[in-house]
Amino acid sequence: MSSYNDAPDTQSPPPSPKKESKPKASSGKMSDAQKKALTKHMDKVGKDMSASEKKSHRMKMMSRMRKGMSVAKAHKDIMKK
Repeated sequence: MSSYNDAPDTQSPPPSPKKESKPKASSGKMSDAQKKALTKHMDKVGKDMSASEKKSHRMKMMSRMRKGMSVAKAHKDIMKK
């Protein structure tokens, strides 16, 4: 009594759900608009900072802006830490 159900299970498991993630917008470079916005931001907030504080703040801002954050969101993220 052989039937087609006697064969070993050759079906593959159901596909696992893939994460719906956004492709990274980071290309490692900032647009001219982002650079201008960051310069304007640094002129505004950098008045009361030492040179090393300015550099640190600017570097943190740049890293976040490369990931797609706006100036306001990046600044808020840095200042809450």
